[in-house]
Amino acid sequence: MLRRDWSRHSKVCRGSDVKDLSESRVLIVDDAKENIDILVEALRDEYKLSVALDGDTALRSVEKSPPDLVLLDIMMPGVDGYEVCRRLRSREATREVPVMFLSSLENVKDKAHGFEVGGNDYLTKPFEVLEIKARARSLLRAKAYADAVREAMARDLRVAREIQMGILPADLDAVTKGSGLDVQAVIEPARTVGGDLYEVLRAADGRIVVALGDVSGKGVSAALFMAVAMTVLRTLARQIPEPDEILRRLNDELLEQNPRGMFVTLQCLVFDLEKQRVTCACAGHHELVILSPGRAPRFACPSSGRPVGLLPSNPVDAETFELTPGDTFVLYSDGVSEAINPDKGFFGEDRLLATLSSLSTAMPAETVRRVLADVRAFTAGAKQSDDITVLAAQYRP
Repeated sequence: MLRRDWSRHSKVCRGSDVKDLSESRVLIVDDAKENIDILVEALRDEYKLSVALDGDTALRSVEKSPPDLVLLDIMMPGVDGYEVCRRLRSREATREVPVMFLSSLENVKDKAHGFEVGGNDYLTKPFEVLEIKARARSLLRAKAYADAVREAMARDLRVAREIQMGILPADLDAVTKGSGLDVQAVIEPARTVGGDLYEVLRAADGRIVVALGDVSGKGVSAALFMAVAMTVLRTLARQIPEPDEILRRLNDELLEQNPRGMFVTLQCLVFDLEKQRVTCACAGHHELVILSPGRAPRFACPSSGRPVGLLPSNPVDAETFELTPGDTFVLYSDGVSEAINPDKGFFGEDRLLATLSSLSTAMPAETVRRVLADVRAFTAGAKQSDDITVLAAQYRP
């Protein structure tokens, strides 16, 4: 296994994906012009160079165009080299940019502090040009390799996202056509791939099954478990008419082969449009919201069982509602209610109800759009912490 992995990464490094080092950008930061002149003379034929005479100018240059390597003096007026490095490490775009300190400070404590704030290398002045060139090339070669590996992984994740999104229902309108039910949904993973899921399918007897779930964890492991859960759920939903039994059987199937102890919370609804009723069952998920014309939005179908795949003998019960024309059932993942703004506040269920209070007669597409828009407005650009999924199913015979 180790030999195979190393071979794969070596091919990545030797391939066309690895950046030509002559295209690398090196930022030289020093308040002494004579030092800059020496470094420029030594490196100008090998790399693309830019210079800054102080820390503030260096930070502005980096913000405009992150370099591939920073050669950084420490003792400078204003922002010193330690602080420049600390700020580079605090920003997503420059966290991985290698930094080599070039300083007259020879004390071991000074050198140790340089590595503590995030420096990759430390060389004392006066320095030898050949050593500078060798160390710079080594750092740039390592960065080019790491960038190539990251890009290869990113490509794999993009393909994985396409596959995962392809598992979800492709055409909801085709599924519900002629049934009197309109279903719309949106899913936004917090990472390239995620663990949220939704299902909308039409069984042979005319039932329409709607489900929304949230797998434990995030990233690739959650996406793989989501794919397994979706496959089994889809099979069971075509065969079993009761949502509580669907969830109990799904629990048994996932529990049988689950070495990592992962689980999924689920809301499952079965619409019997001929009898004008819907039956719901919930396993560890939060309540859905029902919208009816002329009425305030209300929560319904609380969880009666544990998350699916967690423990054997899951005691899931079902609840049945009569359908009234205009009724809309809104399902969502906790990426909605637990969305975080820059002040670390949560969107919460009260805000969700406030959003839905003006949508009692809206079409499902508008309901989904508004919920997502209000969550985005609330988070105000803060990094998304969890997958966000919203589904609205409306009965209009």
